Amino acid sequence: MYSKRKLSNRVIVLIDGSNFYHRLKEIGVHNQLEFDYYQFANYLSRDRKIVWRNYYVGVVRAKPNDKKAQRLRRNQQRLFAALKKAQFGLYFGYLLKSDKKYHEKGVDVNIAVDLLVGAYEDQYDTAILVSSDTDLIPVILKVRQLGKKVEYVGFGHKPSLAMIANCDFSRLLGKEDLKPFIK
Repeated sequence: MYSKRKLSNRVIVLIDGSNFYHRLKEIGVHNQLEFDYYQFANYLSRDRKIVWRNYYVGVVRAKPNDKKAQRLRRNQQRLFAALKKAQFGLYFGYLLKSDKKYHEKGVDVNIAVDLLVGAYEDQYDTAILVSSDTDLIPVILKVRQLGKKVEYVGFGHKPSLAMIANCDFSRLLGKEDLKPFIK
């Protein structure tokens, strides 16, 4: 049930960093430091009060003799500094290497915990979720049962139909939508 106060007044912006990185790269944004995350969050909020902005990502670990991993780690550290300056909370998972590929671990759990705790503690009215990860659908459904709204933000060239079907509102972005945030 809804209270008399206007719901959706308080928003949280949650960005799945790896998911966002790959979608940006696919539309031609290769340097995340060129992206204005602060203004992007404001754009997504549509003049509602942003309670918190969070960015979730697996941390690059690098052995001293691995030049490529060292470079990736330095770039990630620069991104973290820019996100902190943009008033984002940073939440880390880790990268696990198996079969010569890296897989991110722990990020979805961090997002899910923040969605649930924030809903149970009435810290927000609407969660703006920038992720196409369908592993989050069970928590999205629970958050909605608790009377919170969830907005899915995805990319037009790779939308998640399952996220669209299970969220209250969906917004699919294209390169033109993102141009104002590329420095």
